[in-house]
Order: sequence, then C-alpha cells, then structure tokens
Amino acid sequence: MAKKAEVNQELETRTDVELLQEKMTKMREAQKIYASFTQEQVDRIFFEAAMAANKQRIPLAKMACEETGMGVVEDKVIKNHYAAEYMYNAYKRVKTCGVIEEDKSYGIKKIAEPVGLVGAVIPTTNPTSTAIFKSLICLKTRNAILISPHPRAKKCTAEAARIVREAAEKAGAPAGLIDCIESPTIELSNELMKGADVILATGGPGMVKAAYSSGKPAIGVGPGNTPVIMDSSCDIELAVYSVIHSKTFDNGMICASEQSVTVLEDIYDKVRAEFIKRGCHMLNKEELDKMRGIILTEAGTVNPKIVGQPAYVIAQLAGFEVPKATKILIGEVTSVDISEPFAHEKLSPVLALYKAKDFETALDMSERLIEDGGYGHTSSLYIHPSQIEKMAQHAARMKTCRILVNTPSSQGGIGDLYNFKLAPSLTLGCGSYGGNSVSENVNVKHLINIKTVAERRENMLWFRTPQKVYFKKGCLPVALDELKNYYHKKKAFIVTDGFLYSNGHTKPITDKLDEMGVTYSCFYEVAPDPTLQCARRGVEQIRAFQPDVIIALGGGSAMDAGKIMWLMYEHPERRFEDLAMDFMDIRKRVYVFPKMGEKAMFVAIPTSSGTGSEVTPFAIITDADTGTKWPIADYELLPNMAIIDTDYMMTQPRGLTSASGIDALTHALEAYVSIMATDFTDGLALKAAKNIFDYLPRCYEDGPNDPVAREHMANASTMAGMAFANAFLGVCHSMAHKLGAYHHLPHGVANALLIEHVMRYNADPAPVKMGTFSQYPYPHAKERYCEVARFVGITGKDDDEVFENFIGAIAALKERVGIRKYIKDYDIKEEDFLVTLDEMVENAFNDQCTGANPRYPLMSEIKELYLRAYDGR
Repeated sequence: MAKKAEVNQELETRTDVELLQEKMTKMREAQKIYASFTQEQVDRIFFEAAMAANKQRIPLAKMACEETGMGVVEDKVIKNHYAAEYMYNAYKRVKTCGVIEEDKSYGIKKIAEPVGLVGAVIPTTNPTSTAIFKSLICLKTRNAILISPHPRAKKCTAEAARIVREAAEKAGAPAGLIDCIESPTIELSNELMKGADVILATGGPGMVKAAYSSGKPAIGVGPGNTPVIMDSSCDIELAVYSVIHSKTFDNGMICASEQSVTVLEDIYDKVRAEFIKRGCHMLNKEELDKMRGIILTEAGTVNPKIVGQPAYVIAQLAGFEVPKATKILIGEVTSVDISEPFAHEKLSPVLALYKAKDFETALDMSERLIEDGGYGHTSSLYIHPSQIEKMAQHAARMKTCRILVNTPSSQGGIGDLYNFKLAPSLTLGCGSYGGNSVSENVNVKHLINIKTVAERRENMLWFRTPQKVYFKKGCLPVALDELKNYYHKKKAFIVTDGFLYSNGHTKPITDKLDEMGVTYSCFYEVAPDPTLQCARRGVEQIRAFQPDVIIALGGGSAMDAGKIMWLMYEHPERRFEDLAMDFMDIRKRVYVFPKMGEKAMFVAIPTSSGTGSEVTPFAIITDADTGTKWPIADYELLPNMAIIDTDYMMTQPRGLTSASGIDALTHALEAYVSIMATDFTDGLALKAAKNIFDYLPRCYEDGPNDPVAREHMANASTMAGMAFANAFLGVCHSMAHKLGAYHHLPHGVANALLIEHVMRYNADPAPVKMGTFSQYPYPHAKERYCEVARFVGITGKDDDEVFENFIGAIAALKERVGIRKYIKDYDIKEEDFLVTLDEMVENAFNDQCTGANPRYPLMSEIKELYLRAYDGR
C-alpha cells in the first residue's frame, strides 16, 4: 500500500506536459514494434478495428450529439458508418507494408514505411467519425496516433478511440498504439504538435494555422465556403433537393456543405419556389436583418451557437419563429463582399441565395465568395451534361480542389458516395489555395514514407542507318533503279555544288533518271560552309518543282545543304533556333523533331571519303546575315538511301583526301571512346580505323590510279559515319567545329590538329569529371584507345607503351598525308587566335558533341587544349 501511494504521489507531482511526453515515448515504442508487422497482420488488425467501430456507430452518434449539443443523431450514425465501412473498403487491398511497387526492368522498387507518431486534432463537428477515420488509416499504415479532441467533445472522441484501440489490440496490435488526451488544453495540444512526427489536423482555421506553424510536417484543411451555381440548363428539382439533402445533413456541419447558391436570372423564380415547396423558409427583410446579427461573432468567425443546430432553433436564437420542420433558412442577398454575413461559411442549415444575370456573372460571384473564405475547398455546379464549355469555364475559374457537378456537396466532397474515384475521407485538403500541404482528400498514402530503391540500369540503345546503303565501284546506276522500280518515284531534285555540276558529275545521275523516265531539276549553288540563304534559294526551286525524291551529290556541304532544304520543304513552319536545341539524350530532347519523308525521300551520294554525312543524322547550316551556325541533329534527318560509288571519289585532290581521311579517323576514334559506344558501333569504328591506316597513304600518294585504296577509304568513311551516327562524337569535334568556324580551317584539318592532344587528355585515368551516361561505368578511355591501336597493328609491352606508340603513329600518318603539326603552322596569327580563344572555348563546351566525350571537360581544360594545339606549349 505504501509503495502504491508513493507512485500516486509521484504521478501527482508531474505536470500534464511531462505525462504527455511520457505517453508519447511509450507510444513510439509500440509503433516501432508495429512497424515490423507484415501486410497480412496489419490487414487483420485494420479489419477488426473497422468492424468494432461500425458496430458501435449508433451509441457513438448518440454520445456525440449529447455531449456537443450539435447535429443529428441519425446523420452522425451515417458518418460513423461511412468512416468505418468506406475507409475499410477503399483501402483493404492497398499495400502499405514493405515493397508496394516494383519494376524489375527499370530497377525500381518502392518500399512503404510508417511516418511514426501521428498527432491528430479532432473537430467538435465530427468528433467520433473523424476519430474513427484517422485511427483506421493510421492502423493501416503502421503508425501510432495520439488524438487531441475538442474540449466540447472529449468524451465521445475518447470513446471512439478506445473502441478502435481495444479491437486492434485484441487482433494483435501492440498495446498503446492509439491514445487520447483526456483533458485537452491549448498547452497540451501545442506539445502534441511539437512532439509528433506528423500532424493530421481537422478543425477551424486557427487550429490548422497552429499545426502548420508547429515546425512539424502537417496535413491540415482550410475552411469551406462552398458556392453553388445553378445554370439555366440544370434539372431544377434535382438541384434544389440535392442542396437540401446536403445542407440538412447533420445540420450542415460537414465543411464541404453548400454555403451559397447563385441562380441564373431566367430560372431564379422557379428555383426559389422549389426551395419553398421542399420545406425551406425564405427570410423576409426583418428576419434577414436579425439573422445577420447572429451568424458571426465579433471576431468575424461563425457563431458557435448556430453551428449544427436545426433551422427552427437558429430562428429562435435570432428572435423569430419558423415551423419545427423547416429545413433551411434562406437569405436572399446581393452582396458577395466579406461585409455580408451570409457570404461566410455558416456550418448550419443557413443558406445565402443570389441572383445572377448570366453565367459569367455567376462565375464572378462564386470566385469572390471563394476568395473571402473558401479558397481551395469545394465548389459546386448544377448544369445539363451537354454544357461542356460552361463546365470547362467553371472548372478553370474555381480555385477549389473539389469541383462537384450535379452532386450534393457534403456527400460528394467526402468521396465515394456520389462519385467513385474521389478518395473517401473526412479530412479534405485545400492545397496551396487554402494554405494546405495537400490538395486531395487525405488518405493512407499521406501517412506513409516511400523509400525508392533505384538500381543502376543502362539505357536501351539503338543502331540506326539509312534504310538502304549501296556500295561498290560503279554501283550508282544499279542503286538508282530502286527509285523507279521499288519506290515508284517520278520527280527528282538534285542538290550539288558548282564544280561538280560544271564538270559533268551530275550526268551519270541524270542519264539514269532519263532512262527511267524520272523528271528532274538541279540546284548547283552549294558552297563550302553552306548558308541558310543558299538553302532558301534551293527550297524556292524545290517548292516550284514539287519533287518526291531529293538527291544530294557532293561532300559534307552538299549533303548538309540538301538535308536542310529537305527539312524546309517538309516543314516550312519550323524555326531553326528550335530545331537546333541541344540535348543531353536525344530521346529526351525538349523540342520534338518533326516527322520527315512525308513529301520526299532523301538520297545521299558522297564524292569524298571523310564526312560520313550520307549515313548520319547531322547537318550544319550558317545564317550569313547573323553569322549564327545552326547545328541540326535528329534521326529524322537520316537519309533514306546512301550510294557510295568509288567512281565519284577517284579524282579527289590531295588536300581533300588528307583532310577528309583524318576526319574519318577522328570519327572512328571518338565513336570508339564515346560514353555511348556499343558492340554495334565498335566493330565499324575499328575496321574504319584499320582501313584508314592501311589505305589513306595510298590514296594520298596515287589516288586516281588506285581504285582498291579509294574503295577501302570510301568504306572506312561510311563505316565511321555509321559508328558516330549512333555513338556520337566528343570534344575533339566540338573544338574543331569552332576552330574551323573562327579561323576558316577545313574541318578535317581542324580535327587533325587537335586529336592527339584530346587523346592524351581523355586518357587520364583520374579525370576531374567523367561523362554522364548509365552505360559508361568508369573512365577507361586509355584502354579503349589501346584496343584501337592493337587492331590497326600498333604494339608495345603494356598499355602505356601502346598508347604512346599509337600517338606517334597518328602523328606519322598525318605528316605522311601533308597535315602540319600546329595551328600556327596554318598562318593563324597568335594575336588573332587569342582574341577568339575565350569565345571558342565557351562555344566548344556548349557544342552538341561535348556530352558524349568520356571526360567531361571544364572550360579551363578546353582552353588549355586549344593552347597546346596552337604551338605545342
């Protein structure tokens, strides 16, 4: 007995706050145990708790009405029933434990974890149903819940919590998962908010604001001031009785209940008469003024004396009598300003009735009513379903998170009664409109933390080439047969340059077209570094001629110009600044490239061995007026057919042979070490590199008399083109693009001057930054360069020696084909080079090729590379 007395004395000396803290500590311990439960165990507990609450729906409803003096017992029975049955039905099959979602192909696994201890604030308007609802969703999500009831409803709320707790514990839940503050005070409520992991707050604006100000994650709801619009097209009987059904439910205490009805002028009298017919009372002027005096407190909040009271009691409070059977007190008012008491949320069977001259005016009035107290909550519209445009206008204008159509808003807003995809809930989020963290009906998903396990995966890759690639010396006329016999083309447009045209290189094509009966036209104004202005002149000719096939004959310039003309012919509405938008991953590019080939197919016939443009999705065009160079890249620009006929390459001059040959070598090297390289591109890159080492010197020294060497170089160019069309290039090309543009060096020469410096840079095993692509695991460019070296016949005792020997072999190859050593050797003055250097560096960094480089470069590193390439410093 003495020991028991000591314990009681100790308890008496502790403050209420200390006792609450101790309770929360014990609840956390229980929750930790519950967090280890399986889905099967949780679902059993959830079922038994819902069953127990449902069985006690009538006693709890009676208790709530007796204690609070608010509402209707029969309606509270429905609320309790709904809180138990509808919550269970909605979430009984929802996974809330362990792995709740998994996609093995994408390597994604989502794991549900409880949030911990939920601090739940319960309103006096729904004291038992909200307690049941929150307790059940906490049980389903393996959380503990400590309830802070409203002082005017503490007994019934505590009883609802007890019923759910005892059923849960009997079903196997740890003791103490659900508890209730027996004597709620502001101090204890604040302590709960401070100590809980999440606050789940339902109640008045002041309480919700306190929850959001607590410093803990809070899920709260804002006030409702639901405005209703009745359109001229609505079913008046349905509309009126739906409002009555909702507004009288539990004497209007659900926050989604209608607070005002705005009726269009042409049906106003019929709606008014229908309300009266159905048992509502229209207030006369004297009664209206008396009602205005009791709706709000001096602080501007709803008068608690009218909340949840029947209409006749509210009338008595105002000082007049109405029949006891009166359903709603309706005030016909005109002002939607905050100064009008009827424009506020009333939480009782008191309703404002407005007249609007048209639908637009009704929308204006409803918007204003929401602004003055119902932001984010609920709005309602009664309208014929055929009025789709009006419904869209209403949805666009109403800043509410629930927009109900032809539905009693109390029952419709809480979900799953008059609609079946709105989550059932007794806590209705109002989003940022109402200063809330959620805009949905609060449910189980808001009480779980989701861990996402994301395993490394590699992108699905591709290998894309033209539909048909023809190659072999003399293949041109045979390949062109396809245009007539397979594709059934009738009109061909040839794009080439003046030299090829004047020297008869178009004649083999036109002769074959004549033989097949395909009419043709020719544009031969393409110059090196083709311009947008040139392409526009060509497109004018194309549009006048209306071809169904475009044939580009020449080097990279003719093919680039031809691709751009093709694009402008197919899609004259597209802007180059959009088409040239850079991308990190071509599949995720911001700008969606238009579909090509609707008007004409594209055939590419190269006359040099280097660019590979006949099999790539790239084109570059320069605006001569602004100097802007537009690099366009998309697989839609891939030619439909490529014809590689060595006959067109036999007379390449030495300078073009060497520059284009080293360009092709750079294509092969950069594609092989690209972060996007694959088995499909590797084989092509290796074979292309070997062909170049074996045959480029022969082409350079005796090209016109060595058809074998020319053919192997033609193949090398096209194979390297296929490789980089799919693996992309690197920073050597990024820098070469700018070096060529600023200092007018041939593109192949620019690449040749940079390639060894870039290779040494990429070969660093510990770069400052690595290229970002899931398939590229770690820096290994040096090993990749050595693989190319060994394939072309370069050897050494280890990778270091092989790499150095490879660098030497490339330098020797360049020297043999007449490529000078440094940028300065091409008569580019140092002062001119330095003036452009910073701009070249930034533009090279921003080049589309940079992202695929194995070493992601800093701009300072690009600058250093340029300086080394200038004079070897």
